[in-house]
Amino acid sequence: MNDSSQLKKGVVEILVLHLLAGADMYGYQLISELDGRSGSFFRMKEGTLYPVLYRLEDGGYISSYWEKESEKRGVPRKYYRITAAGQERQRELMEDLDQFMQAIKLVLGGER
Repeated sequence: MNDSSQLKKGVVEILVLHLLAGADMYGYQLISELDGRSGSFFRMKEGTLYPVLYRLEDGGYISSYWEKESEKRGVPRKYYRITAAGQERQRELMEDLDQFMQAIKLVLGGER
């Protein structure tokens, strides 16, 4: 795992909660949104995302449900939605991230 991967790993939880605050989504949809909205910076495989989803669900920050997509497709999809606890967790993580970024800027002397 390279240094960039370590940094990305630290913010995936925040990004997933943010996306789910906007709409319920299924796993592949989350992967596509992260990839598309980040200009492919957050391109990931299911094996990276699903442990995050399981952790968030175990923590009570998201819940899941199955929904049959369409007659044409016929295969149900597991959707995820943010809970009230997840909304609070998102706020806390965003505050932490903001403090983290401010501290980095202080150390770098406002160069970035």
